[in-house]
Amino acid sequence: MVWYILVVSLHILAACVWIGGMAFLAAAVLPVLRRPTYETVAASLIHAVAVQFRWIAWAALGLLVATGIANLHFRGYGWAEVRNGSVWQSGFGRVLGVKLVLVALILVISAWHDVVVGPRFTLAAREDPRSSRTRRLRRLAAWIGRLMLILSVAIVALGVMLVRGVPQ
Repeated sequence: MVWYILVVSLHILAACVWIGGMAFLAAAVLPVLRRPTYETVAASLIHAVAVQFRWIAWAALGLLVATGIANLHFRGYGWAEVRNGSVWQSGFGRVLGVKLVLVALILVISAWHDVVVGPRFTLAAREDPRSSRTRRLRRLAAWIGRLMLILSVAIVALGVMLVRGVPQ
């Protein structure tokens, strides 16, 4: 029982760090850095904040995956039920399947953002903060952030459904 409470608590805290971090960046950091006053340092600051948050975010995502697997174990589901497909036959399993697809999507989108879009934006912004390429990459990064936030909130709702009961 103690381990279960610990794992669930870590899962919830990791979700808070992940979603809270994205919300803080979107609602507080980025709007301030878009002010004309910060135009000359915005690209460097965005890069520094993004690199710092990247490690926190990936740690939170890793903890979410690990504690998610542990939570399934505590609910009586193991690799055997996943492999033979029995877990997917119930309403719980179908909601879990949707949640896992969204988690996989977030992992892929996050990696794409961190490896491709973010570095390209940083380079373009340092070269010419006002170029059309920089603006296009900033908009793409913003839409990626919005999409990940929406998907993350959907995952929270699906998690609530899993623990509180799947509507029939």
